[in-house]
Amino acid sequence: MVLFSSLLKVMLVLSTLFATNTLAQGDSACVDCHTEQVNKWQQSDHAKAMAIADSSTVKANFDKQTAKHYGQKAYFYKNKGKYFVDISYNDKVQTLEIAYTFGHYPLQQYLVETKAGSYQVLPFAWDSRDKEEGGQRWYHNYANEEIKPEDRLHWRQPLQNWNGMCADCHSDGLKRNYDVQQNRFASEFSNINVGCVSCHGDKQQHSEQATKNKADTTHVTHSSTVDKGVWKREFGEDTARWIGAKRDNSFMDNCFSCHSLRAPLTDGIEPNNHFLDQFTPQLLQAPAYHVDGQIKEEVYVYGSFLQSKMFAKGVNCIDCHDQHTMKVKIPGNGLCLQCHASEVFDKPEHHNHDVGSEGAQCVNCHMPDNRYMGVDDRRDHSFKIPRPELSKQFSSPNACTSCHQDKDNDWALNFMKSWKIKPRIDSKTQRDFFMLKSGQPLALDSHLAIIADDNIDVISRATALQMLTFSTQEISSDALQPYLHHEQELLRLAAASVGTLINSGIRAQALGHLLDDPRKAIRVAAARSMVDIYMPQANLASFNKAFKELTVSLEQSGWRGEGRLNQGLLAIDKSNFSDAEKHFKEAIRVEPYFDAAYSNLAEFYRMQNKPAQVISVYNAGLNKVPSSALLNYGYGLHLVRNQQLPKAVPLFKKAMTLDPANSQYGYVYALSVDGTGDTKQAIAILKSIIANYPQNQQLVELGLSLAQKAQDKPSFDYFMGLRGTY
Repeated sequence: MVLFSSLLKVMLVLSTLFATNTLAQGDSACVDCHTEQVNKWQQSDHAKAMAIADSSTVKANFDKQTAKHYGQKAYFYKNKGKYFVDISYNDKVQTLEIAYTFGHYPLQQYLVETKAGSYQVLPFAWDSRDKEEGGQRWYHNYANEEIKPEDRLHWRQPLQNWNGMCADCHSDGLKRNYDVQQNRFASEFSNINVGCVSCHGDKQQHSEQATKNKADTTHVTHSSTVDKGVWKREFGEDTARWIGAKRDNSFMDNCFSCHSLRAPLTDGIEPNNHFLDQFTPQLLQAPAYHVDGQIKEEVYVYGSFLQSKMFAKGVNCIDCHDQHTMKVKIPGNGLCLQCHASEVFDKPEHHNHDVGSEGAQCVNCHMPDNRYMGVDDRRDHSFKIPRPELSKQFSSPNACTSCHQDKDNDWALNFMKSWKIKPRIDSKTQRDFFMLKSGQPLALDSHLAIIADDNIDVISRATALQMLTFSTQEISSDALQPYLHHEQELLRLAAASVGTLINSGIRAQALGHLLDDPRKAIRVAAARSMVDIYMPQANLASFNKAFKELTVSLEQSGWRGEGRLNQGLLAIDKSNFSDAEKHFKEAIRVEPYFDAAYSNLAEFYRMQNKPAQVISVYNAGLNKVPSSALLNYGYGLHLVRNQQLPKAVPLFKKAMTLDPANSQYGYVYALSVDGTGDTKQAIAILKSIIANYPQNQQLVELGLSLAQKAQDKPSFDYFMGLRGTY
């Protein structure tokens, strides 16, 4: 998303517009004793996370500058020391004052107040890079797309709202204070940028004691980082090992609170609280991650780092990053060579590139970067090795062809063979996991074997466990039992989230103990899986408490369509149909271009046997979002159910055209064409789309069936050839 910049004010500033409290005591008093740490912090992105827009903070050129993007135009200028923008789409012009800067490098964004207490991120950002790098210019956040006012990504829509999308990670003590009933914010923070409090918590008592008698002058970041041990490489070892007491890396929960893709459970972030008591994390599913676990969408660091061998061995953030500047401690390969032997890894025999070249840099092979927000390059923290063979099979990227863009995966494979590099041999469970994540059907025993494999990292196992919801095979409660009681919290969380797979008659017995789990995310997931069953008296008090936590968690996203939609789905499971209808309608009111709200309301009316309302909702949705593949597909299914197949066919075709990545749309389109009697055309359609999904069993089997029906032997042989690839 364009809403987060990891970029950030040189001085702690009190916002007179938002903050109702004085500067946090732990921040304003820190300078007196911790000058060195504060000076370092002032160099950090955290210090520049957000600031009042003035001449000391605005980096962009506001000297009567114009930026254009398709039908959108912005004119930036100054007036009496303040910063303004006249922004228009076609003929509609609005003048807005720039209230805040957001970030600083490699881009700076700007916030404007569009209604009382609600701030939006402008669609144009300032490229802060040097001119030689292509910077010092205004550019649109979606440079290659026309974002019209009816698009969910338009800057006036909820997905570009500061209060809900961005605020809690750019200011200390942020509370969204969203009023669900009034659909408005009264957000406030204790400190405009990310200062001491966000990592250390409120140190007021510590400060008062130190001021009183100078007795306590410690400047330890977190007690957990005072390690009783050392990274040490013994004679003959290539890589250092941790020698000493087991490290307590729990402080990283503070880092993960913002450097992760997650859903909030509460309003705001409490420093030093457990990550799973404040958030439910996104696991490694598509489309956020590639099949091999590399980052794809803007998922930050948590999901990739938890896959890494580094994390498994006890490496933490501040082994590599200075805890106050947040910059890496040592430039170049020296950072990695703190633990990895230079005589082994920093030689052409290992990296096969010229010494000092870009290809000889550790990070360029093992931490390839992805570009987000137009100019922001961020590195993958799973520390993988280049795997062109996986790229060839699953279209995941690799460092070789990402750098040598004029070459293909076969070239990379041949080059690696010439280097005498032994091919990576994955275990069967690891290969099956790749297949599972690529969308291929997998036997239940093979699926469960992935989850049980201790040699696979925990977040990947949890992802596989969560993906049991996509299985078409019946799953016994015995298969889930080990994970409902597992010591690994992510496995308990994933097991709780798929608890609806357990027969309703025994679900309370199987999940009941998780209603009292130490972690809120797990309690909430368990409650969500139990809302539609009879609750025994023994579990009732715990369920009511966890259900309240679930309700609060859903309210945190009530300002956007998904939040209201999830409330509606919960109401359906509680058999509260009047509330469900209300929530679905509220989702449309809050976010009128959110197609899933129309789709679910239409499905609700279908369940209520109200066909006229179904048609009305689909027509309203397609009027607002005509480019929605989901709505075209859903309306087509409605027509099929009502024996109007010929009218449905063009809708299925449009859905497939709008979202070619969804193989289901192509499958149903071909099936519907066959249903009209044109089997030959249906086969041609399948052949035209199956190139994108050569290993899709569903498409291949349909092709075989249609070819057999048409007695088309060449086509039958074609699809049989594809059958051998999965």
